[in-house]
Amino acid sequence: MKTLFAIAIAAVLLLPRLDANAQAPIVPTQPKINLTLEQRHVIREIVKDLKIQPAPADTETAIGAALPMTLKLQAMPAEVSAKVPQIKSHQLFVTDGKVVLVEPKDRTIVEVIE
Repeated sequence: MKTLFAIAIAAVLLLPRLDANAQAPIVPTQPKINLTLEQRHVIREIVKDLKIQPAPADTETAIGAALPMTLKLQAMPAEVSAKVPQIKSHQLFVTDGKVVLVEPKDRTIVEVIE
């Protein structure tokens, strides 16, 4: 009986430490807009031909990240808007070979095209 009681006490004392060290599972962030592979290709090809000044290499490119007001965003090119109308209201920037699509209302990244 004493052994069972000692085990119960040990479990109660250790339980908070286990919970404090537990980490939430990492869930990959999904793009907020659905683009087909063809649409992604069209966007990448049109943008690469535009000679857009790239953002600094250390600029955040994670989906869902909020961008600083100091980062200059480009309007969506008319040619892209014509071919992929669901992103015509978005803005973009280019960095490290990536085209990053941004929701202009809150300046969050919604898609990264590598």
